Amino acid sequence: MTAGSAPILAIEALETRVRVGQASFPAVDGVSLSLHHGESLAIVGESGCGKSMLALSVMGLLEPRVARIVSGRVLFDGADLARLPERRLRAIRGRDISMIFQEPMSSLNPVLTVGRQVAEVVRQHEGLSPRAAWERAVEMLALVQIPDPRSRAGEFPHQLSGGMRQRVLIAIALACAPRVLLADEPTTALDVTVQAQILDLILSLQERLSMALVLITHDLAVVAETVSRVIVMYAGRKIEEAATTALFARPAHPYTKGLLGSLPSRARADGTRRLTAIRGVVPPLSALRRGCLFASRCPHAVDRCRVEAPELAPIETGHVVACWRAGELWGR
Repeated sequence: MTAGSAPILAIEALETRVRVGQASFPAVDGVSLSLHHGESLAIVGESGCGKSMLALSVMGLLEPRVARIVSGRVLFDGADLARLPERRLRAIRGRDISMIFQEPMSSLNPVLTVGRQVAEVVRQHEGLSPRAAWERAVEMLALVQIPDPRSRAGEFPHQLSGGMRQRVLIAIALACAPRVLLADEPTTALDVTVQAQILDLILSLQERLSMALVLITHDLAVVAETVSRVIVMYAGRKIEEAATTALFARPAHPYTKGLLGSLPSRARADGTRRLTAIRGVVPPLSALRRGCLFASRCPHAVDRCRVEAPELAPIETGHVVACWRAGELWGR
């Protein structure tokens, strides 16, 4: 990223609402962010905070009967993806912006070989012949370190291990060398050893292909080793953003502090620092959206927190937080 350069992806005050019965509720509530060429960014928060819904909104993969963007913009190279005709969006999706989904067995077609599934992406976006597309598929399987890729290309998803299937999803996402990669909980269903291998693979390919990366996860331990900047979401809203080192050294929002306090790596072996849990649960989408949405779980909440929603404000250069008491509590 160069100073003053325009972001490759910019989300501006995005609101995505989900329909529940006859009513609709904000799953993504006024979120803004920017991503520059080659940058790595993580979006973190508990399940249900809106991380995946934000990614699906960017990709134009919302089920229109269930969810839709009601306001805001998703700018990619100056074009608002939220308002593009589906035909133009399909040309961008998979070629310029790709996504790795968290569950390979539900994301891969069980009746097509993995080689064909990789090849289809290349044929659609680059117009290669079937033979050339197949060769590209074999090359991509080799790139994501699947052994004996030519043989594996002819196998079906159920014949591969979970780690292998996840590598196939990565191969599909990277087949057309996208400029932006969204990775939505890419290691959730894998064991710890395979998780580390997949994350190392994604990061090495990001550097090799000069992609911008958005890593969506609930695992802050993963974030510490993988990205340069972090956005924390809670109940659909962005509540803190900072460089990774700054966020881990001096988190400003009580929710972020709670997340970091639950990390085993931060507990001391002698027991002088215990793991802590955040009391309560994330409010449902239907909950009254008044004041700070974390107030009911926050040990530092005051009356103002319950009636007036805090705006994001800088606490230092490059570090913003939405908390009325951040200034007095920061660094404690």
